[in-house]
Amino acid sequence: MLLRLARRYISRRLFQSVLFILGVALGVAMVIAIDLANGSASRAFELSTESVTGKATHQIIGGPSGLPTDLYRQLRLDLGLRDSAPVVEAYVQAVNLNNQLLRLFGVDPFAEPPFRTYLSEVRVAGAVSNNEESNQAAFSAVNAFIAEPGSALISQTMAERYDVATGDALSLRIGDRWEQVRVVGVIQAANEASAQAIDDLLLTDIATAQEILRTPGAITRIDLILPPDYDLAQIEAILPPGATLITPETGRGALDQMTAAFELNLQALSLLALVVGAFLIYNTVTFSVVQRRPIIGILRALGATRSQIFTLMLGEAILLGLIGTALGMALGIIFGRAAVGLVSRTISDLYFAVNVQRVAVPPETLLKGAAIGLFVSLLAALIPSYEATRTPPAGTLRRSDVEQSALRLVPLITIAAIALNIIGAGLLRVPTQDIVISFAALFAIVVGGAFLAPLALVAFMRLSTPLTDRLFGVLGRMAPRAVVRSLSRTSVAVAALTVAISVIVGVSVMIGSFRDTVSDWLETTLGADIYVSPPTVIVNDPATIAPEIVDILRAEPGVADVATVRSINVLAPDYPDLPPVNIAAVSADITSRPRRFAWNIAPNGDYWTALQNGAVAVTEPFAYRRGITPENNQITLMTDRGEHTFSVVGVYYDYSTDQGRVLMFDNVYHQYWDDRQISSAAVYLEPGADLEATIEHLEAETLADYDVVIQDYRTLRDWVFHVFERAFTITTALQVLATVVAFIGILSALMSLQLEHTREYGVMRAVGMTPRQLWNFTLIQTGLMGTTAGLLALPIGFVLALVLIYVINVRSFGWTMFLTLSPNEFIQAFAVAVIAALVAGMYPAWRLSKLATARALRNE
Repeated sequence: MLLRLARRYISRRLFQSVLFILGVALGVAMVIAIDLANGSASRAFELSTESVTGKATHQIIGGPSGLPTDLYRQLRLDLGLRDSAPVVEAYVQAVNLNNQLLRLFGVDPFAEPPFRTYLSEVRVAGAVSNNEESNQAAFSAVNAFIAEPGSALISQTMAERYDVATGDALSLRIGDRWEQVRVVGVIQAANEASAQAIDDLLLTDIATAQEILRTPGAITRIDLILPPDYDLAQIEAILPPGATLITPETGRGALDQMTAAFELNLQALSLLALVVGAFLIYNTVTFSVVQRRPIIGILRALGATRSQIFTLMLGEAILLGLIGTALGMALGIIFGRAAVGLVSRTISDLYFAVNVQRVAVPPETLLKGAAIGLFVSLLAALIPSYEATRTPPAGTLRRSDVEQSALRLVPLITIAAIALNIIGAGLLRVPTQDIVISFAALFAIVVGGAFLAPLALVAFMRLSTPLTDRLFGVLGRMAPRAVVRSLSRTSVAVAALTVAISVIVGVSVMIGSFRDTVSDWLETTLGADIYVSPPTVIVNDPATIAPEIVDILRAEPGVADVATVRSINVLAPDYPDLPPVNIAAVSADITSRPRRFAWNIAPNGDYWTALQNGAVAVTEPFAYRRGITPENNQITLMTDRGEHTFSVVGVYYDYSTDQGRVLMFDNVYHQYWDDRQISSAAVYLEPGADLEATIEHLEAETLADYDVVIQDYRTLRDWVFHVFERAFTITTALQVLATVVAFIGILSALMSLQLEHTREYGVMRAVGMTPRQLWNFTLIQTGLMGTTAGLLALPIGFVLALVLIYVINVRSFGWTMFLTLSPNEFIQAFAVAVIAALVAGMYPAWRLSKLATARALRNE
């Protein structure tokens, strides 16, 4: 019987039920979409890493100059380690394949079998008439791969995607150079996961890879398969200075840490949509309880128990929650396919190259989304379901009882709001780098602010009545009273909209402050007139420009000076669980004005002289992640001469990478590393030199034979902000979806009010109120609700911005941003609140304008 009652009510209030389902579905979809995008990007990189790691248990890696090939000979002959394989690895760009980024992987074919099976999975297009012919073609391809210089193998998926046939040539861009390889066959993966893992692989013989990269006699790493009880000291004893023995898991763990904070931030933002959805669920179930109070009273009078009533109300919420969750799972997969491109592009821009060709949908992600959706539905429905059991049968016909109870609860809810804000403030003061605690504090503050909605609504309605009276007359007096009379639902709808708008304010202020901070940093950092660099394909790309370019630039008419930069990654032995250290070795401090330091202990503050004397400066994220302070001011790096400890004279502000950077004078760098490559050059012009004419002359004549990027300060700055905007695209999308959920909440509340007050509206029409007046009456209410939500959201959003900037941002990425407030951000957020409320009120207002008076007055 209870099931039939629930089904009948849902079918009679179908639109209301659809809104409930939509709120749950969008919230669940956002959680699943972000999880899928994060998971797919991580899985793609993990598969890619595992495919080139193979069955190796250990790896020997070198510094910027790589490892000498003689080390490989010592391992195989002197130590007898037959399960060892040399590897040359780098990223290159295939220009004739739409600039596809490829992983160049040079191997020794005779050492490969114990590690990887690429060469046993080679196929040649066209050789499919019989197995013997196919095997012979594959054998010929492998033979060509070994014997012919400049030959390569690519994955079957890439060959099919770009229509590459055997014998075709690939044009590769390496730094400022071009090289060509010939495709002699394709690698056929055993399954879909393997196909994704090797999709961007360009496999060559190790000698070919060395020739392409122009690193004769050097290898990137040596893979080893060692027995569990092997004495590692034997290997460590023969390692040259700068070489390190690690396990593959160590390297993968360090890379996982790079994106952990970024992924957690997206997940937290997606969960805010479910918080908004929880208010919608609560509102819908509350309306269901209120509207059926007479029926509940009759059921109680006929003998229905409290538990049966509780089961009825909660069962409906769970049923709708199940439908919403199922729909959310489907939407989540669709949204996830769209979001994975944004997430993977941002990871490639900020951290490391990731190639995502397929979106994996692991069951655990769907189960997590389903569990969260059902949990939120259940939690939000508990209180109104319990309230349904408390009213005695005699009081069920009195609607005023509910609103009187809601008004009596306002002080209690306000106290809860204050308590949540105090808890949030207390969590923020906990001395920790754990951003989960920071997000818990953030959620407490946001929800606590939303709990202020009833008090704010009552206060604003009383304060606004004189104004609305002057503007709209009698309707202006009636509308604020109508909002307060239905406080049990209007306050919940306003709370949902408040959360969404406060998130818009907080994130917008944070992004605006970040943008202004980066802009100021660029003004300080980019002090040269022209910048010459190789076509960068990935973040922290070790690509270089030809050393002779520096002399060519110095000889260019109008050039006063040229500074060089070498960007490279090295290991820090004291921090094996953190990613490699980014070093920027510079020949001159190319800033336009003195760098801004968080602290500077160089004598007389002269950090540049200190750097010339062998010290280093580090960026704020670098110091934050490694606990570097004025008292603990040393960092040990693995150099080509072995481990060396450098003194840190200061921590400066830098926003180029959230992994941090070490600034070093290039002469000091050359003392400890045998690397003479140049990553980029900064050109200073003489006073009065024509900037545009100089760049045009460099591109057309002086450097026409070199594949380099030549750009002025403004162009480089625009490119930085282009990457900046791309990084926050996914954040903006999440904000929009959260606002859509809040919009549904407002619409749901207004539809509830319309259904509940149908008889009252019928009386208004009977005594002479016109359809247009009913329309205006509804829109005035929604406008007041939107205005209240907007006004309440502004201070909450400001506090949210402070937490994001000064706590979560620092604990996530280690950056200090400087708060910048723009009136436009607050005005736009307030306008969104009011417009969303007014638009949500249009459909109920239209319905009311079509109201049939006789039908509205009929009481069955």
